[in-house]
Amino acid sequence: MATTAQMGMVSGSTDFETITVRRVGGVIGATVDGIDLARPLSATQVREVRAALLEHLVLFFSNQSLGPGELLAAARNFGEPSVYPFVKGVDGFPEVTEVLKLETETHNFGGVWHSDTSYLERPPMAGILHARELPPCGGDTVFSSSIAAYESLTPAMQAMLAPLRAVNSSAKADAATGRADRLRDRSSGRREPAEAVHPVVRTHPETGRKSLYVSRGHTLRIEGMTQAESAPLLDYLSDLQTRPEFSYRFRWTPGAVAFWDNRCTQHYAVNDYHGHRRSMLRVTLAGDVPR
Repeated sequence: MATTAQMGMVSGSTDFETITVRRVGGVIGATVDGIDLARPLSATQVREVRAALLEHLVLFFSNQSLGPGELLAAARNFGEPSVYPFVKGVDGFPEVTEVLKLETETHNFGGVWHSDTSYLERPPMAGILHARELPPCGGDTVFSSSIAAYESLTPAMQAMLAPLRAVNSSAKADAATGRADRLRDRSSGRREPAEAVHPVVRTHPETGRKSLYVSRGHTLRIEGMTQAESAPLLDYLSDLQTRPEFSYRFRWTPGAVAFWDNRCTQHYAVNDYHGHRRSMLRVTLAGDVPR
């Protein structure tokens, strides 16, 4: 089993030159102060935010005022924005999508544990979400560390998982249901399911750390197995990744921004605000082929 130090369970703030970073969760999550994402960022600020992301896996910025163009410009500091495959972007900004739940809707977008679009051959490197309109209460997002979950496994289990690959699909029932309302209103025109096969355990291309890369939202089965044969193992790994000790629940405030490393985290949008409107803007950054 991994030790506490190996899983990164340290507390307090991290020293940087241009920003203040303070850990908020045991193994995932930190707040970032001293930066205005609507302004041009210096090379030092970009380098320090990226370093903080690699260490803490998800970063939270408060009191940001960003229109679609400003959000897109901020995102470009850290990678290449990509177009979401099923929902078209806001007018004039195809890479920026609105994550919206109306007062009349009961399903929300992202209301299942997942890593964004792992059914693509090259899933996103990161996601950035900006709160524009929030319900009076509820609507939190929970993030989990797939690194910490992997490192908690015994060496025997890690060795067993090492050669396995998993089939991921956009047609997985829970995720497809949550996407249905957006497809009606803002469809990009793509209708066929997307499917990709990725390692069950992937290696982070920048840090070299290993993490689980299966999710309840998108993973159908282990390659070479049926769904029934795969289910016990996938259920175990999905439950493991979402345990409270590997997670952090973020309570949104107006103007807040979350920036997460999609290669080694999962997240879940809590659907507990029926009758209220919630509007967010999202940008995803292009990634690489999981190895």
